[in-house]
Amino acid sequence: MRRSHQTAGTGRPRLFVTAAALAVLAALAVTVVGAGAARNGDQYTLKLKSGKTFSLASSIRAKIAAHKPLNYVFSYGSCSIQGFSQQYQAGYDASIPAASKIYPINGKRLCPPQTQQDVNTQINQIQALLNTNQVDCLSIEPQGSTSMAPLVAQTLAKGIPTFTVGLSTFGDELTNFTQVPNKEGHTAAATVLSYMKANNLHFTTFAVSGGDPTQYWAQQRALGFRQGIQAAIPGAKFVTTEKNMLNTTYDPGKTYDAFKAFLSGAGKNVQVIENVDIGAGFAAQAIKDAGLQGKAFSVGWNVIPNEIAAIKNGTQIALFDQDWPQQAAFGAFACAEFAKSGKVLPNTQHLTVVTKANLSTALSALNNFKHYALQGLPG
Repeated sequence: MRRSHQTAGTGRPRLFVTAAALAVLAALAVTVVGAGAARNGDQYTLKLKSGKTFSLASSIRAKIAAHKPLNYVFSYGSCSIQGFSQQYQAGYDASIPAASKIYPINGKRLCPPQTQQDVNTQINQIQALLNTNQVDCLSIEPQGSTSMAPLVAQTLAKGIPTFTVGLSTFGDELTNFTQVPNKEGHTAAATVLSYMKANNLHFTTFAVSGGDPTQYWAQQRALGFRQGIQAAIPGAKFVTTEKNMLNTTYDPGKTYDAFKAFLSGAGKNVQVIENVDIGAGFAAQAIKDAGLQGKAFSVGWNVIPNEIAAIKNGTQIALFDQDWPQQAAFGAFACAEFAKSGKVLPNTQHLTVVTKANLSTALSALNNFKHYALQGLPG
C-alpha cells in the first residue's frame, strides 16, 4: 500500500541500484491478473479468473450505446494518510479528463476521513452509491487482500466493471493493479545487500515493521525481505519477523514513538529496519535521535519527504516507489477502455528502487503529478 506532497512526476527513474538489485527486479515479471477473453462474441461478457462469467449490466450497455457518460467511482482507504492520500487524490484528479478522451466518464472520489484506515466506512461509502444506482464502473484501493472480496462479488454480479489497485487481493475483480508483495520484499533485501557490499558493511541483525502488520501484503513484504537476507546471510537474526512485526500504525507521532521505544529496548542492537509501508522515515529519525546514525539504518516504501531526507542524511538505505498516483489513475482508464472496446487493461505496475545514487534524478523526474500518474499506464 500505502503509503507528502513532495515532488512527484512522470518519467519514473529506472536507475536501479546494482547488478544484484537488477537481478531481483528482473524477476518482477509483470503479473497480469484479470478477466479472460470475451465470450460468445459479446465484448462485454467475460470469463473471470474464478471461472465465473461477468456480463455488463443492460443499463450500462444502454448508456454506452447512446454514448452517455458513465458514473465512475474511485474509493481508497483514507483521506488523511501523509503522502499516500495527497498522491492518490492527485492521480485521480489527473485521470478523469485524460480517460474521458477514451470514453466520457463522470468521476466521484470516496475516502474515509480517518488517518487509520476504516474498512467499514469505506464499504459503507461505496454501498450508499450502489444503493442509489450511481455506479457504472468502480475502482477500489482495498485495505486487505480479502476485505473487499464480498463487495467486489456483489458489484460484478450487478454487471458493474470493478477493478482493485494498490495491493494484491484474492478477489475476482477484472484487474488487480499493483505489485507482488513477496517479490517487493526480495527487492528490498537485494537493495540492502547491495548497499552492504558497496560500503563494505556486514549487517547481522534485522527487524521488520509495518503500519498494519496483520495484512497479507505486509506479511509477504516482510517475509520476502527475511528470505532474501537469510539466503545471503544464513546467520542473520531477525528481532521481529513477518509473524510478529513491530506495529507502527499510520500516525506520525505514534509511529516515531514506537520506533524510539523499540530502539531503546528489544531493537537496541538492530542494524537494519525494514518498514513495509510509509514508516521508514520515522524509523530513520528515531535512529538518528538515538545516536545510532552510521550504526543502524532504515529501508522502506514510497516517495515522501521524511524518507527523502533520510536518504540524503544517510540514515535510510533506499525507498521503493510503487507509484501511488498511477494506481489512483488506473481505474478511470480501465473503465473508459472497457466501455469503449470491452478490453480489460492488464496489471503493468512495477517497483522502482530509489537510493542516494539516483535520488537527484528521481526527484527531478517526480515533479509533475499529472505526468507521473499517467505515464506507463497500460493501453
